[in-house]
Amino acid sequence: MSWQLYAFISALFAALTAIFAKIGIKGVDSNLATAIRTIVILIFAWSIVLFQGTTSSLGSLSSYTLLFLILSGITTGISWLFYFRALQLGTASQVAPIDKLSMVLTIILAVLILKEKLSLLTIIGTILMSVGAICIALG
Repeated sequence: MSWQLYAFISALFAALTAIFAKIGIKGVDSNLATAIRTIVILIFAWSIVLFQGTTSSLGSLSSYTLLFLILSGITTGISWLFYFRALQLGTASQVAPIDKLSMVLTIILAVLILKEKLSLLTIIGTILMSVGAICIALG
């Protein structure tokens, strides 16, 4: 499978995540909802790793790799806490587009930190994503 197909499937499940979370968060503290979701993800992810038998790779991870995976986990957790609270307070159709401004921020950070190059089409697309997310959120 190509990276584009993986990315599209990811987007589809992210959309379902927003819908399911919005339905499930009614009458529940957003932090508790995030904790429950995290436990499910933990069990699900480790089940896949155990099924595939890839736990033997744990010992070969460098401290550099572990540091950045831990930082990624922390930032994911922080993102989820704020996302669930936003979903609790707003509509899914307005929260999700603002949350997806992470795409724009990722592109900016990829240029600044990872020194990735931008094409003219990427710049135009980034501007359009920003304007579109803001229009939907305000609409």
